[in-house]
Amino acid sequence: MKKKFSFLLLPLLVIIVTSCQFNHLLKSDDTEKKYQKAIEYYNKKDYAHALQLFDQLMAVMRASDKAQKIYYFYAYSYYGQKDYTLASYYFKRYVTNFPNTKEAEECAFMSAYCNSLNSPEYSLDQSTTYDAIKELQLFTNTYPTSSKIPECNDIIDKLRAKLEYKDYKIAKLYFRMQDFAASIRSFNNILKEYPETPHKEEILFLIFQSYYKFTKQSVEEKKDERHVKTLAAYNELIQQYPASQYLSEARYLKDKAQKEMDALNKKNQTSQLNSIKKQ
Repeated sequence: MKKKFSFLLLPLLVIIVTSCQFNHLLKSDDTEKKYQKAIEYYNKKDYAHALQLFDQLMAVMRASDKAQKIYYFYAYSYYGQKDYTLASYYFKRYVTNFPNTKEAEECAFMSAYCNSLNSPEYSLDQSTTYDAIKELQLFTNTYPTSSKIPECNDIIDKLRAKLEYKDYKIAKLYFRMQDFAASIRSFNNILKEYPETPHKEEILFLIFQSYYKFTKQSVEEKKDERHVKTLAAYNELIQQYPASQYLSEARYLKDKAQKEMDALNKKNQTSQLNSIKKQ
């Protein structure tokens, strides 16, 4: 029983002793020892202890020849803890404070990269995503020959795809809510902002559908103009996708739109003739 108790107690004693030693080190004035232990903790991926020591060293060794490395490891310690907001901030601080070092390019990339890791799922606010894209584009402009350029472009493409998908889902929501004016505007904005969208064929069909349904909702005075836009939207779809998967339904709606427009024109002509006769 005593052996079993001793076996359970030993790890606890080790933790207590280690904690006491670390607290003693934190209170110590031996900055060189703190620096060496901070690097040791960092290399062991014990970022929590490393950060506590680097935090103290940042204040007292700011003007020393070790300041550069302290900033570098400090930023990477936050990155190791997956605190990408602070990691990005301190990587950027490193570039500001040490712009001519060989690590400056690496830290500039890491600052932008950490922002991209903070980008939330598409349904949430995308302010961080826009910031990440701006930083990545700034990096590619600042370091045009960097080996990180292909990775930057790949990340930017993925972030833009997320923004495009968010806009696409919003436009489809307008369509489902039968707010066809908003859906037309939103879908057209997607085509303008993201011309290579993988949803292009569907979007062109939904624009056509939206115009058709919008025309049906319109007052008589607006219908003729909107019938013309409906047929133009159909032509745009067929021109770009002559074998569209939506071809059958699109043709059916186009024929209806054409008949409705012809009937409206005939009605207007009859009305004009009657008006002339009355004069």
